[in-house]
Amino acid sequence: MSISELPVAVIGAGPIGLAAAAHLAERGLDFVVLESGPTTAAAIDEWRHVKLFSPWRYGIDSAARRLLEQAGGWTEPDPGALPTGGDLIDSYLAPLAKTPQLSDKIRYNAAVVAVTRVGFDRVRTAGREAAPFLVRLSDGSELLASAVMDAAGTWRRPNVLGGSGIPARGEQDAAANISRALPDVLGRDRDRFAGRRTAVVGAGHSAATTLLDLGELADQAPGTEVVWVVRGTDQARTYGGGDADELPARGALGSRLKKLVQSGRVELVSSFRIEAVAPTADGRVLLTSGEQQVVADTVVNSTGFRPDHDIVGELRLDLDSIMGSTRALAPLIDPNQHSCGTVPPHGVDELAHPEPGYYAVGAKSYGRAPTFLLATGYEQARSVVAALAGDWEAARDVQLDLPETGVCSSNLAYGSEADEAAGGCCGPAPQAVEVTSRGLSTGISGGLLNVVETKQSSCCG
Repeated sequence: MSISELPVAVIGAGPIGLAAAAHLAERGLDFVVLESGPTTAAAIDEWRHVKLFSPWRYGIDSAARRLLEQAGGWTEPDPGALPTGGDLIDSYLAPLAKTPQLSDKIRYNAAVVAVTRVGFDRVRTAGREAAPFLVRLSDGSELLASAVMDAAGTWRRPNVLGGSGIPARGEQDAAANISRALPDVLGRDRDRFAGRRTAVVGAGHSAATTLLDLGELADQAPGTEVVWVVRGTDQARTYGGGDADELPARGALGSRLKKLVQSGRVELVSSFRIEAVAPTADGRVLLTSGEQQVVADTVVNSTGFRPDHDIVGELRLDLDSIMGSTRALAPLIDPNQHSCGTVPPHGVDELAHPEPGYYAVGAKSYGRAPTFLLATGYEQARSVVAALAGDWEAARDVQLDLPETGVCSSNLAYGSEADEAAGGCCGPAPQAVEVTSRGLSTGISGGLLNVVETKQSSCCG
């Protein structure tokens, strides 16, 4: 079998992975979707209780919509309604996965542990491009592919609590006292937080979401204490644009948090870079930053996420040393220079590596930049699939229409707080302004998955 007869391997059955599959199906290209979890969008299912602050009109890919409409029996959600993560799965992604074009192409419990070229390590060159990709799964099985679209996201790789980019001293030993971002404070995880003291670390939208939920829990359960730990000194980015935000739910998120802090119901500890994490004699955990200390029963890590490039370590990648994205994409998404809405349109050319046929799309493509949004990922998928189909004119006709806002989950970096902005979720992230291949303008389209808040909402890409 020639390499051209092999399927395209799509890693991940989340929003971007299934969008890629929809575009591949429309183009008539063979493909297989490899999902590490037991269900569609298993990562999102872990925060299904969270409400997005972007309405449905931004959450559905164009090719996916066409497949759903062709299949029949699908009712498109109210474009102005705010879905939860569970709604995104139940009303969109799960039905999409069941369409005739995709249903028999998705493999569940198929975690990818390595991607390489058959017979080639990273060093060997001669004949490399003619060799198919070899994809190895956690169960030891392998499959061959003509190309790889890596839409695995970053949810499984949270940043560390340590303020210098590496785990704080004792952090790994304190894992039992550390919760991942966006716990279901008012539902499934209530017993862990009710009547106890919780420290939320991070300054993005996922941190704001958890803090608001904890504030509500404190009203319901006596003895519930909440402390917000941040590295910076200015919380203007987290509080956001308020009434100036085009996405009202996102603006309300920051406004409500600011009031919660001003009321004293949330204790704000700023300029706190975690150096050490240690257990206390009574089973709690102690965070240390110089002479400062914070004690809590549970620490919620809302410091963001980072990509896992280890599985493609034998491929030839051109990664930016700072962002962890492609070198070409890095200056376009640098949170020190861009908010989500000022990220220029980009597609296959900016996502290409020296390894022909391998593309990271979605949140993973942004590396550590927290400026990703679904609308961007959908356009990435469309562009890459067009290129794989040989339609380079369509592949390079990249356009983005994003909602205007004055604030993004990362926004322009506020001094030392930039590293915490990734807590917006998915690289979660809000946005602004239509971007076309000819520059910036205004408008809306596509779909951005902003992370979220249980009652209001937040953002996530």
